[in-house]
Amino acid sequence: MAAAAGVAVFLAFGLPLPFLFGPLFACLVAALARRPLMGFGPVGVAARTILGVAVGASITPEVVSRLPQMAASVAFVPLYIAAIGLVGLPFFHRVCGFDRVTAWYAAMPGGLQDMVIFGTEAGGDVRALSLIHATRVLVIVTVAPAILTWGFGATLANPVGAPAASLPVHEMGLMALAALIGWKGGERIGLFGASILGPMIVTAALSLTGLIHARPPAEAILFAQYMIGVAIGVGYVGVTMGEIRRVVLAGMAFVVILAALAAAVTEAVVALGLARPVEGFLAFAPGGQAEMTVLAIVSGADLGFVIVHHLTRISLVIIGAPLAARLILGRVR
Repeated sequence: MAAAAGVAVFLAFGLPLPFLFGPLFACLVAALARRPLMGFGPVGVAARTILGVAVGASITPEVVSRLPQMAASVAFVPLYIAAIGLVGLPFFHRVCGFDRVTAWYAAMPGGLQDMVIFGTEAGGDVRALSLIHATRVLVIVTVAPAILTWGFGATLANPVGAPAASLPVHEMGLMALAALIGWKGGERIGLFGASILGPMIVTAALSLTGLIHARPPAEAILFAQYMIGVAIGVGYVGVTMGEIRRVVLAGMAFVVILAALAAAVTEAVVALGLARPVEGFLAFAPGGQAEMTVLAIVSGADLGFVIVHHLTRISLVIIGAPLAARLILGRVR
């Protein structure tokens, strides 16, 4: 009810991204007011498959042909990650007082779920990691639209997709199959971010072979936005004032650091002519892959360019963070 009311309020006042921000802020307010809230569980995870399909459908032969041209800007990604780690670890450990394991995985710009799982398995504070990464995603997904609108002059009114009634039924059927097979198949083989990456891979294959030619219908993408908004807001259920003062504020302060690093990298990439400003900003914004996908779609950015950079970042963090932790954490005092 709270999420639906949030959508209604945003629609009534003509506020941007009502299906994302409406449920997000409504659930956030309800959570901070200690109202009992629950996410949608498997339904919420399933909604992410829609974004995976949307990304996969954007991987066309034309995008693949441009991959060599993206190599120079993609080369900035590992440098960007290294800079975040070098600044974030001492910030969370020395300044904020978290243990070294928690500080390391709190700093890593990977997926929320992956970093919480890795950090917990390594002995970190699961609650702190959850709140810090949730705060990172919340702040970035809230501030990024304002930067896109006022800083870059982008509009957020681009159609998220064509209406379902205008799409071929057989293509929508293929998209549904790609979502299900990619998601469950990805889980079976242990693919990280299976709910997004699995459908993306299967749909990309369909797109590259000419079997589908459009993104999922607008109704489906709006549903995915709604579920993402709910998930972010519900992440604050049960938060205490002590956690807000120590953990959430630390997460917000770190977002300022991330913003400075992201701005520096974006400025370099744009100055070198490797990306247009909007694509450069979205490609290096350290938000969640799902949220950045939504913003790339509504801003009309080059979705393929943006996602290639986020996939590189997430992949490098997933593979490298646990390995680097073994080398670095023992040297940090």
